[in-house]
Amino acid sequence: MKKIKALALSALVAGFVVSCQQDDVNNQEVTNATVELSKKHQLAVQAAGVNPNGAKYVTMQHLDGASFDAIQSGDIILALDKLAEQALASDGDTKQYHTHNLVSQGRTIDVVGFTGGRNALTQRMRTGLQWAVNNYNRISTSLTFRLTFEASEDADMVVYNAGGTRAGGVAEFPSNGRPGKYIAIYGGMDNFSNNVNEHVMTHEMGHALGLRHTDYARRVCEDGGNETAGIDGAIHIPGTPSVNQWGAPGLDTDSIMISCFNSQVDGEFSEYDVVALEYLY
Repeated sequence: MKKIKALALSALVAGFVVSCQQDDVNNQEVTNATVELSKKHQLAVQAAGVNPNGAKYVTMQHLDGASFDAIQSGDIILALDKLAEQALASDGDTKQYHTHNLVSQGRTIDVVGFTGGRNALTQRMRTGLQWAVNNYNRISTSLTFRLTFEASEDADMVVYNAGGTRAGGVAEFPSNGRPGKYIAIYGGMDNFSNNVNEHVMTHEMGHALGLRHTDYARRVCEDGGNETAGIDGAIHIPGTPSVNQWGAPGLDTDSIMISCFNSQVDGEFSEYDVVALEYLY
């Protein structure tokens, strides 16, 4: 599968390219502020390797009603009180891309597919999540993912239906050695196939494990807005193609971590996705 060609075809023929960065969450889940980011926060977002252009202040309200202030850029959520620890670090010539923070505490990752009330995953979302967890358990890492479907937040990752009509989702990066806990999947995903749901679930889980967008330096999506490498540079994972701001010398266009998707994705890891995850974990 050649995603670049598929994306171009979808854009021209069907107008059906979807960014993994849609931000249509219902108002009870995320409250968006219209205030422009302060200079300090713009620099902090840049240091995390995330594009500050179009980033906005949001208040995330999770399933138990607890809320926290954050900055949202695309499908990445950065908690304001954790900005400092999200700064990227460079490791020289070591060679997909990850954040400085990875999962280091515990090797069994409990994943809950939320089933409570209006935040319950639909059957199609549940299937996509099951297939995504299977993707991670199928490869040779030290991590084991244990999935249950219940109305509980007692887990390392909680995947829930955020409602709305658009497609995609948002996730948090790891913090304090733990994976990003909350993954919000937008209600429009119920209109897509099991494979597309698998793709989005796998992609957002990748962010929660510390993976960045493979095309961060040259976004293949129509919304533009290349992401920055961060003040100290993005960490390039050994054994995977590297890409500079002009898209050279290479880009893994089949990567599950490309920043947008279309209706033809198969939901599977690329060869280099597997290399990246097996190197990190």
